[in-house]
Amino acid sequence: MAGINRIIFVSKSGTAREPMAVGIMKDLILTQPVEIMARGMVVQFPEPMNQKAEAVLISNGIELPDFCSQQLVEEEITAGTLVLAMEERQKATLFEMFPNVKPWQIQVLPSMVGEELDIVNPYGGTVQTYGLCFESLRKSIKKLADMLNNDEIPWEEKEEESGEA
Repeated sequence: MAGINRIIFVSKSGTAREPMAVGIMKDLILTQPVEIMARGMVVQFPEPMNQKAEAVLISNGIELPDFCSQQLVEEEITAGTLVLAMEERQKATLFEMFPNVKPWQIQVLPSMVGEELDIVNPYGGTVQTYGLCFESLRKSIKKLADMLNNDEIPWEEKEEESGEA
């Protein structure tokens, strides 16, 4: 599984898309053990999961009891960590926040799995909007799980290797 032992789903607050992504990923079968986490980029104090996101998870048979949002910190991004943002602009912000992280460690979930659109933020929407977000996440995360299980994640220090030639 290409050296990946931790996946952190990240967005702004860490209370909606991220816990849904964690719930979906934990519900899938991976061939290797991978720690799955949800983090926010701006978490001033821990908050529970958004109630609409939680309702959508429960309606899909997934529960994350005692979930609380947490701030992403650099110490969590170890050598085997893949950080997956929900939107392209968040990827740029993450590189600003963590300039020492290797370029391949921070990706945008949809583009990593061949999708063209960002995962839309359902905040302020109806339960149906959260449901549509869940379906987008599930589609992308199933592709991600297949890529992980088939060792198809590009996970190499290509820049450093090319410099040695």
